[in-house]
Amino acid sequence: MASSSSIKSRHVAVIGAGAAGLVAARELRREGHSVVVFERQKQVGGTWIYTDHVESDPLSVDPTRIVVHSSVYGSLRTNLPRECMGFRDFPFAIRSGESRDPRRFPSHGEVLAYLQDFAKEFGIEELIRFETTVVRVSPAGKATAEKESENGESNLQRRRRKFIAMRFTTLLLFVMDITLNLVSLKFLKLHKNIESFSGISSWPGKELHSHNYRLPEPFKDQVVVVIGSSASAVDISRDISGFAKEVHVASWSNPADTFIKQNGYTNIWMHSMIERVHEDGSMVFQKKRFWVMLLCIALVISIIFRFLIPMEKLPLMITVLDHCTNMSFLQH
Repeated sequence: MASSSSIKSRHVAVIGAGAAGLVAARELRREGHSVVVFERQKQVGGTWIYTDHVESDPLSVDPTRIVVHSSVYGSLRTNLPRECMGFRDFPFAIRSGESRDPRRFPSHGEVLAYLQDFAKEFGIEELIRFETTVVRVSPAGKATAEKESENGESNLQRRRRKFIAMRFTTLLLFVMDITLNLVSLKFLKLHKNIESFSGISSWPGKELHSHNYRLPEPFKDQVVVVIGSSASAVDISRDISGFAKEVHVASWSNPADTFIKQNGYTNIWMHSMIERVHEDGSMVFQKKRFWVMLLCIALVISIIFRFLIPMEKLPLMITVLDHCTNMSFLQH
């Protein structure tokens, strides 16, 4: 680590007070930088903040929908042991308390509590501007021109719009635990594949993206099809099985004619991918036929994160190498 005396202090903006944002803010301040964290929610935690609210579009493809950030469902637990999830100098240790979860693979609420503990321990909350959404990012010259164009507004009007214009002396740091639009594009491609199912336009069932799944009770006594074979599909199919009459998991990775009962469950079956659907509600899984009342889509993408700042308003160069995303400012 370079000595703090050899580092020029910068004014740095961090967008997002999730796990990555919190530790980035701490490290930046340790190195002597002036840090401001912008967080659109009322608390730290990012995607680990659970909410009952879901998006207005069950499939999350309508660009005009009401967007809900969290994809956490009620029964979600970590699929990594807590020993692997903590920061090096702040272990994810078992803590006492009535609402704490001592399990090695704890619930989402325990992860949120850990992040809140981290923020308090290192005084990160004092750096955060809660309920503040970043809507535009631009180089200093452009920001000045935009500010001049707003001089017609009174200070009161600007405060009512909660508009904040700040100049930073270094690159804006995006640490929102995201995979940019690459994940969303992957889902859109998969959604097009689903739309290509023969008969899907007249199929009477319901469709739901796992991003909008919260609790299993609404699926009581129904026959449910889960599309996917990754973490969210496994979790949700098992969660729903406690209430649903039948759960059928369809996956492109399964060979044709796959029809296997899931070990340990009496009402979960594994299938090959859907071949076609019919107006009477029935569905054909590549040579196998079942009557289906509801289609719940639990995709390979377990959680979707989105840029709420329009990409065209970010003066960034985005490159992808070995599945890693790199961002840098475009110079003008």
